[in-house]
Amino acid sequence: MVVLRLGGALSWRVPLRTLVTTLLLCAAAAAAAIAGLAIGKVQISAIDVVRTLVGHTTPALETVVTDWRLPRVLLGLLFGGALGLAGAIFQSLTRNPLGSPDVIGFDAGAYAGAVITIIAVGSTALVIPGALAGGIATALAVYLLAYRRGVHGFRLIVVGIAVTSMLGALTAYLVLKAPVEVARMSAIWAAGSLNGLTWSDLRAGAATIAVALVVVGWSGRQLTALDLGDDAAAALGVRVERVRLGLLVGATMLTATVTALAGPITFVALASPQLARRLTRSAGIRMVPSAAMGGCLVVVADLVAQHAFPALVPVGLVTIVVGGCYLVWVLVVQARKEIR
Repeated sequence: MVVLRLGGALSWRVPLRTLVTTLLLCAAAAAAAIAGLAIGKVQISAIDVVRTLVGHTTPALETVVTDWRLPRVLLGLLFGGALGLAGAIFQSLTRNPLGSPDVIGFDAGAYAGAVITIIAVGSTALVIPGALAGGIATALAVYLLAYRRGVHGFRLIVVGIAVTSMLGALTAYLVLKAPVEVARMSAIWAAGSLNGLTWSDLRAGAATIAVALVVVGWSGRQLTALDLGDDAAAALGVRVERVRLGLLVGATMLTATVTALAGPITFVALASPQLARRLTRSAGIRMVPSAAMGGCLVVVADLVAQHAFPALVPVGLVTIVVGGCYLVWVLVVQARKEIR
């Protein structure tokens, strides 16, 4: 066990394996980020990439690395970390490896909110607030529908799957009835891509995610008590439903921000916490390793999306393929456990 101290007021006890795994994941994400900055139509060596990042470069390299490629790489890290953290929160609250915003329907809510905004406005100008509103409204609706003297994980997942199906049908209907140009914009956005995102998108995403982290941090201090069970947490003085609602809102803001800016990048929130848990061999879900795993997955998936195919494909398509295989694996493992 390692004790990490921040000043003299804050300290954390972290298992050594968790700390080492997290550092290795961060190193892997950094290596993938440098590869993302180096590989492209203009090939740049890793050494020149590092020299450019620290300011010792030429104007041409600065344009390619800093202006063109760096926002995309940083957004991949930021979005992946946000999705990994959101998945860890949902899976901790539901105590279920399928308790992900992809499955519960919050991504579908953000998508529906964005599509409605695009149809109403006729452009993507207000898609970010529309997606945020859709995601948060869906989270509150799922929470209220699942509430029966408290919210239990299995009921939350079942209600979320039902809401996802209804929102999917609504979104498909709206896209079919929309003008061709609006439907085309919705379809492009729905693929989930980092193409065309700039520094202004990075600033907007970082600001919103920072607000979400404050909400999550305020409620997350008592998440460990919730792991003991609702009754035990209440006995310790934790306001269970208030903390749970705060975590749901914060985690929904994380996923809705990603969906608003890049479209749905699915399965990262589902897979990251479980992959991190297996690497750290911890009994429960851990937030920081999950976020590190999410950042690593999105950056690597974006590298594949950019360079592994004859044409550029959205990163969301890569994560769907990988995540689909992962979901089948999880279901097979769960089925074998039930048979035993």
